[in-house]
Amino acid sequence: MRPIFHFTERRIEAHICICFVAYKVYKELERVIRHAGIAMSVDNVLDIAKTIITIDVRTDGVHGVSKRTLFLTEEQKAIKQLFEMDTTKGD
Repeated sequence: MRPIFHFTERRIEAHICICFVAYKVYKELERVIRHAGIAMSVDNVLDIAKTIITIDVRTDGVHGVSKRTLFLTEEQKAIKQLFEMDTTKGD
């Protein structure tokens, strides 16, 4: 990574805001992983998640196209519950 130089107040504030949001997203993912009882780091979960494949399945039925997420390896299966969590419920 190279250094980032911002010279206007607006750009400095925007950069700090983006960094803060990224940190909050990271910490929330860390909390969700811990709450799910998965003994992995955020970075490890993200690396595994990058390898998960989602495909569109076309059928002649009423629904037309449906998405299917494939969890093929043991590592992918270990984090599958993160993809099935109900995000509408609060803790």
